[in-house]
Amino acid sequence: MGLQIIAALNDQHPTHTAWRRDLHAHPEIGFNETRTAAFVATQLRAAGFTVTTGIAETGVVGTLRTGDGPSIGLRADMDALPMAEEADRPWASRHPGLFHGCGHDGHTVCLLAAARHLAETRQFRGTLTVIFQPAEEGLGGGRRMVDEGLFERFPCDSIFGFHNMPLLPFGTASVRSGPAMASFDEFKVVMTGRGGHAGMPHTTRDPALALAEAACALQGLVSREVSAHAAAVLSVTQIHVGTTHNVVADAGWLGGTVRALDDDARGLLERGLARVCTGVAAARDVTAEVTYQRGYPVLINDPDQTAFAASILGDLFKDGFQPDFAPLMAAEDFAFMLQKRPGAYLLFGQGGEGGCMVHNPHYDFDDRLIPIVATALVRLVEARLA
Repeated sequence: MGLQIIAALNDQHPTHTAWRRDLHAHPEIGFNETRTAAFVATQLRAAGFTVTTGIAETGVVGTLRTGDGPSIGLRADMDALPMAEEADRPWASRHPGLFHGCGHDGHTVCLLAAARHLAETRQFRGTLTVIFQPAEEGLGGGRRMVDEGLFERFPCDSIFGFHNMPLLPFGTASVRSGPAMASFDEFKVVMTGRGGHAGMPHTTRDPALALAEAACALQGLVSREVSAHAAAVLSVTQIHVGTTHNVVADAGWLGGTVRALDDDARGLLERGLARVCTGVAAARDVTAEVTYQRGYPVLINDPDQTAFAASILGDLFKDGFQPDFAPLMAAEDFAFMLQKRPGAYLLFGQGGEGGCMVHNPHYDFDDRLIPIVATALVRLVEARLA
């Protein structure tokens, strides 16, 4: 690949791979990462970090100060997904229905590897804070850490997060300024009518018809009301109505997600969804109860911190640095940390033949990434705290 990987991190790769595969075999979902958090805390203490546990229930923060200087934070996520793994690997999940299907096991080890190397070499002046966050997968562990005083207790002049990315070729990396990942909101619409016999639908007020029409009508919000220059996605992912073939149900519901890369489009979709669903319901003489829950905000990378990170990644990856990688419509609760401190979110490619996207039951983190990502994190800290 031509990457200048730190020799010590290459030498320790077998140990780090064993760590990662052990975490993969013992996945824990959000706010239940007790085994993972204990392992992280043990490794950080052994390296000389001051360790604080119990932030956002299972979060772990390590701090290391070497002289006077600025401060930098590095964040990794620790939680697994509530889904089944379908790959037959020696290190496959030992807990049915739980699976590290997004690579957070790898992220945890990458940050641990970088933290231990920085503690051993001490080639920086200032304060390093490493943040191991619980519950990224839809539960808002990042928001919980911020709300519980993360940056008041552990001041950071800048903050950086990262993720593996199967859509980028292996041996590449990317960071882009401005909106880089979408907001994430959830909605549920309950339609209530009057049930009856399917052979006499004129005596009923059919919620199934209203739900079907609403699901189709909602697609017009993005295609006809959101600017073509603004990225937005509205997905109806569930429709539930009825119990058997010859009964018109009294009620049913649909649900899904809304994602956008700017707050104007986000607000338009929130208002439009309620308007469309109540309008369709009125046309079909049923009622609609609309629940809209805002989740993660748009992830926005700070221009100055992005430029700094790009300089490090450009030196390390050379032609493999891809600053023009398009924003993702997936969401990430590191966005809450970026609302409080300037920073950036880095992507490291692990795509290749036979690979698959995250959240796929056959996914696995590529262990070859560990020394690559750890090297990038080390160089980031050494340059910022030079």
